[in-house]
Amino acid sequence: MRMEKRLLLCVLGLWLLMMMGMVQSDDDVSSVGEIVTEEFFNGIIDEADDSCAGKKFYSRHAFLSALNSYDEFGRLDSVDDSKREIAAAFAHFTHETGHFCYIEEIEGASKDYCDETNTQYPCNPNKGYYGRGPIQISWNFNYGPAGHKIGFDGLNSPETVSNDPVVSFKTALWYWMQNVRPVVSQGFGATIRAINGQLECDGANPTTVQARVNYYKQYCSQFGVDPGHNLTC
Repeated sequence: MRMEKRLLLCVLGLWLLMMMGMVQSDDDVSSVGEIVTEEFFNGIIDEADDSCAGKKFYSRHAFLSALNSYDEFGRLDSVDDSKREIAAAFAHFTHETGHFCYIEEIEGASKDYCDETNTQYPCNPNKGYYGRGPIQISWNFNYGPAGHKIGFDGLNSPETVSNDPVVSFKTALWYWMQNVRPVVSQGFGATIRAINGQLECDGANPTTVQARVNYYKQYCSQFGVDPGHNLTC
């Protein structure tokens, strides 16, 4: 009889914790790994040509390894919101890298991404801060703090993002959590503006905006979630 009482008390205690939001059931929250399946990831990268450098660089394993440092990503208040965030991130990854084909920005080395007015993160004149990785992180003012947070010398060794796939995904997740997560609730259009708004939004490049939206809607469909409102910018 005592055993039955103890069991009943344990069940009641767990129920109370769940009601208070201190414990979440498996039905309430799906892990990112359960959403970003091998089939989903491969469905993106398989679209890239076999000659693509990224095909031997990016992997689901590298993404999940990077995710260990950013475990709040894809963990919003509801399963649907979480799925929308993941769909949004991978829509941008897909667009920025050409289905994980490109590791570095095309002709990026010929472009100047040094903001000399930023004295906190001064440029190394022998290094280029052009787009690299899943979200094509650019500029010294992004490489500097990203490297500091992740644990590599972003100003003096920005090429680390092109050489280490886990670091590469970490830079994408760092940028996302710093700059995109705060506006995710405003709709996919707000995430476009946070990533490349000056060059694409407000009529600057509607074709590119639509391409991002198409990927987002495709991934939302695969995840079985409505894409929501405010899709463009």
